[in-house]
Amino acid sequence: MLIKEYRIPLPMSVEEYRIAQLYMIQKKSREETCGEGSGVEILENRPYMDGPGGNGQYTHKVYHIGMHIPSWFRSILPKAALRVEEESWNAYPYTRTRYTCPFVEKFSIDIETYYKSDPGEHGNVFNLSPADKRQTILDPIDIVKDPIPPHEYKAEEDPRLYKSVKTKRGPLSEDWIQEYKNNPGKYPIMCAYKLCKVEFRYWGMQSKIERFIHDVG
Repeated sequence: MLIKEYRIPLPMSVEEYRIAQLYMIQKKSREETCGEGSGVEILENRPYMDGPGGNGQYTHKVYHIGMHIPSWFRSILPKAALRVEEESWNAYPYTRTRYTCPFVEKFSIDIETYYKSDPGEHGNVFNLSPADKRQTILDPIDIVKDPIPPHEYKAEEDPRLYKSVKTKRGPLSEDWIQEYKNNPGKYPIMCAYKLCKVEFRYWGMQSKIERFIHDVG
């Protein structure tokens, strides 16, 4: 199992992010539903008590991913290989999401997230033991400086160019995180702390596939 902790500072409040998160969930569901062999199926959606993060909302979804696979390859795969199951526990500002594929029994992605009103300097937000902390790779992400694949780049979403009409915030400079730190209270800032565990328990391929999923996914 390969474990990484991602820290993603963002120029907004924790409450603003909650609204943005709900919007992006709906947007992603719409994008995934376009044609035969695609779409998102909700199997269960209910409140829970005393679960991950305390009290929250549990959702069980199935993503039909046929549209993302070439037709010639799709035709030889069993149906179980064309679906990814997602279980999520939302007790905002804590969430947990787990992805599995029925066709690949020894594969899973488990993501725990805390949303905090700080620039990403919390020492151990997940309360990891010393042993777990030693095997966890810390990977900070800067939404301005980190490279984006050319095919994913959208100028209207570039934080170096975007200015919000409503909040008057932006565009962000190369050193925006330090600027926010130097002016506490002037600008809202938060951090998404994500503990991501990828497991692919197949001999000879485990390390390579787990690294690939972290790097690409």
